[in-house]
Amino acid sequence: MAYHNDFGKEAENKAFHYLLDIGYEILDKNWKFQKAEIDIIAKNDSELIVVEVKARNYTTIIDPIEAVTWSKRKLLIKAANEYVLCKDLDVDVRFDIISIIKKDYSWKIEHIKDAFSVVL
Repeated sequence: MAYHNDFGKEAENKAFHYLLDIGYEILDKNWKFQKAEIDIIAKNDSELIVVEVKARNYTTIIDPIEAVTWSKRKLLIKAANEYVLCKDLDVDVRFDIISIIKKDYSWKIEHIKDAFSVVL
């Protein structure tokens, strides 16, 4: 597997464990619908949390949060809507971004709650 694939999987694993550590229940990982993929779907209290994980090496110029473009957001919203319909859920949905930056052997995790809003 290519380095960027390994790096992405390692970052998603860090985000997964971070969410568990702060008390979230993980419902799904890498859930796909059409062209969209939701990295992590979690539950916290009565909210469904759609999590996009963005990871970069320290040397990268663009901030991971800036990498969640409007078109990526539209795909996430569409996939989240389908997830809610498929699972027949009656929940509020929140979209979070977990930004992970790796420098040497350390990882910096930033959790941006309610990174963008939409009504499903």
